[in-house]
Amino acid sequence: MKNYIYEIKQIIEKARNKTYTAINSAMVQAYWLIGRRIVEEEQTGEERASYGSELIKNLSIELTKDFGRGFSETNIRNFRKFYLAFPEYITIQQTLSAELNWSHFQLIMRVPDQKARTYYLTEASSQNWSVRTLGN
Repeated sequence: MKNYIYEIKQIIEKARNKTYTAINSAMVQAYWLIGRRIVEEEQTGEERASYGSELIKNLSIELTKDFGRGFSETNIRNFRKFYLAFPEYITIQQTLSAELNWSHFQLIMRVPDQKARTYYLTEASSQNWSVRTLGN
């Protein structure tokens, strides 16, 4: 009887982990797409637009109203920075493990050198680095 219960618990744990990974991957992709929309569409490809702060402020208000927490001006600026730091994210996403979450990307996008960012992405993914390991 104990094995039976243990096996069922393991099935539930695996399903929860798969769900978390799928949701995380979809949200990271959404953040990148939001950043791309801000940079390429709203700011016509410029890294910084004169009206950018109002744009981000208004976007934050609207998204928070419709979707709740998680869309502060700071977070939206981070989405924009995410796109600028990883303009090739959609192509590299396919080669990266789903192990990397938003916190990994937030740390890595602070690295100024593109080659170093690519190195950290690859290593964090292939070595299953936690955010804590990556931050050290």
